[in-house]
Amino acid sequence: MSKNNDPSPKKNDEHKPTDPKGNKPGSPPQKQGKGMFGFFVVMLMVLMLVMFLSSSDKGDIITFQEFKVSYESGEIDRDSVTINETGINARRTQAEVASDTPSIVRVPITHITREEIARQLFALTNGNFKEKPTSRWVDFLLAFGPLILIIGLIWFFLARSMKAAGGGGGMIGSFGKSRHKTMTKEMTGITFKDVAGIEEAKTEVTEIIEFLKNPKKFTRLGGRIPRGVLLSGLPGCGKTLLAKAIAGEADVPFFSISGSDFVEMFVGVGASRVRDLFKQAKDASPCIIFLDEIDAIGRRRGGGFSGGGNDEREQTLNAILVEMDGFGSGDGVIVIAATNRPDVLDPALIRPGRFDRQIQVPLPDVAGRLEILKVHSKKVKLGPNVDMEKIARGTPTFSGADLAAIINEAAISATMLDKEFIEHEDLEEARDKVKFGRANKSRVREKDENKLVAYHEAGHAVLQAQLKDADPLHKVTIIPRGDFGGATFALPEKDRTGYGLKWIHATLRVVCGGRIAEAKAMDDVSSGASGDIRQATSLARAMILEWGMSAKLGFVNYAGQDTRETFIPEKDYSEDTARVIDEETRRIVDEAYAEAEKILNENWEKVEAVAQALLKYETLTADEVHKLMRGETLQRSTVADLLGSGPSTPAPDSKPKPDPTPDAEPDLPTDTLPDPA
Repeated sequence: MSKNNDPSPKKNDEHKPTDPKGNKPGSPPQKQGKGMFGFFVVMLMVLMLVMFLSSSDKGDIITFQEFKVSYESGEIDRDSVTINETGINARRTQAEVASDTPSIVRVPITHITREEIARQLFALTNGNFKEKPTSRWVDFLLAFGPLILIIGLIWFFLARSMKAAGGGGGMIGSFGKSRHKTMTKEMTGITFKDVAGIEEAKTEVTEIIEFLKNPKKFTRLGGRIPRGVLLSGLPGCGKTLLAKAIAGEADVPFFSISGSDFVEMFVGVGASRVRDLFKQAKDASPCIIFLDEIDAIGRRRGGGFSGGGNDEREQTLNAILVEMDGFGSGDGVIVIAATNRPDVLDPALIRPGRFDRQIQVPLPDVAGRLEILKVHSKKVKLGPNVDMEKIARGTPTFSGADLAAIINEAAISATMLDKEFIEHEDLEEARDKVKFGRANKSRVREKDENKLVAYHEAGHAVLQAQLKDADPLHKVTIIPRGDFGGATFALPEKDRTGYGLKWIHATLRVVCGGRIAEAKAMDDVSSGASGDIRQATSLARAMILEWGMSAKLGFVNYAGQDTRETFIPEKDYSEDTARVIDEETRRIVDEAYAEAEKILNENWEKVEAVAQALLKYETLTADEVHKLMRGETLQRSTVADLLGSGPSTPAPDSKPKPDPTPDAEPDLPTDTLPDPA
């Protein structure tokens, strides 16, 4: 009992916080850099000594003839004459020093002229001079002293910074140290109450938390703690948020690090950081290690076009494999990793025994989206007309991050309009802004261009309303938004996890409606249907390559496996099969185009009515479109009518407020006319 309650001093010291200089409390401060500081001081003193010694050679430079005249006239002290390898030095007499002239005179000589000058000096002074040899050390320091000093300064500052950063880790200092962050509930402020829409993932993670808090409860029947949990899902689904909630719920140390933090410019640093991270985790067990974006270092080994940098990544991955496989059942360390691409991870990393559990974090369904919206709306003021259920139903395929952005954009929009709270219209506008971009209400289009966009969207809207297998129409607008010149919105009746053949055929016909309507109305076609063409082609190819919906090609997959490891696409079929695939793609799209053209020709008066209403009102709801298709007229005023002036066709910046009904994006958005700019 006493042994467990009194941990060893060594372990306690390892977990004590350090001060900015890397010293632990209670330990004597480390004297860093004093050796280098002393070296710097010594070099400075040597340089000053050299400058002092060389100062004797400085003075008034004169020629030997001038020196001879001054010597014979008594201006030179006869007992101060010396000669060395570089020149003759002498001191002026006291009478001459009183003037502004230097007290020292110097006659420079070379190796060639030294003998002749020395002979003339001997004759001039009758041998009354001293021969002073030059020190070799002085010459050396004069030549190389500044260079040595500069190198010493660079060495001093580099070594000092490395040592200060790494606490004395040699020349690479802290490069081999793990750069993880220790997270707690107080640091994140996030718990499981802040995570919604992923209940199954929360349940599995809750088991991990309980495992750490009470391991004996699970090991009673012989089980062991899972060694790793892999969170996978699309971006924005809440993987990192779930990890922060784990840190908020667990009463154990939580080490958080990104996969990109392991690899640096030095080879072997990633593996060193992995070893350091797991060593600290074992010392602090029970604990959790969270590796965000693990695909940065955990990709499949030996595949694709890899250069020298791949070896460093593989060394890091190998170190992780060894550390995870080296855990014992009583280590109490659980590794939680997050990735968007589980398909590219190395098989040795995701096998049982390393990552025992793989938790899928999916896109939220209608109920999940409603819960996520409620969580994020707690921080904002909502008006009485806000219907979160309509917003949740109108946001299929939205992730948790998208829903959070909707609430934030709605709050910003309401603030800019000086509202006291967020209204339902603000949420709808925010939803459209997140999906398609900001509405370009100030952009003025030509009359013919506006007419083309109106007929284009009318063609989509009429087909959307006529075809029973298509998603129900919600609204249609010709107001530019982002890169789109207009849009036709559908409201799916349910979240779609798969695509039925009837729905696909109906969607293909709706996609073709824009080009058909603008060609019939304008006797011309435009590039506005480029997105429609791309969507129709991708749908047709998916039917053939992936979903086995072609009678000629049958129940066979031709799409191959997308691992994104190579630049050469995988193609496991012959040229004859490729030709058949192209023919089937063309046949499916042509059949959809012909059927859509037939429907629009039979209902052309409905297209005319919707297009003219769009030119007048710019935005129509589903109820208004159905009224127009039944031959009824709309009884609402335009902005120009309310202002009492202006043309019947409203200006682009006079968008009337739509009825507070939810609008939604189709699962596969219908493309519209792009911005002509």
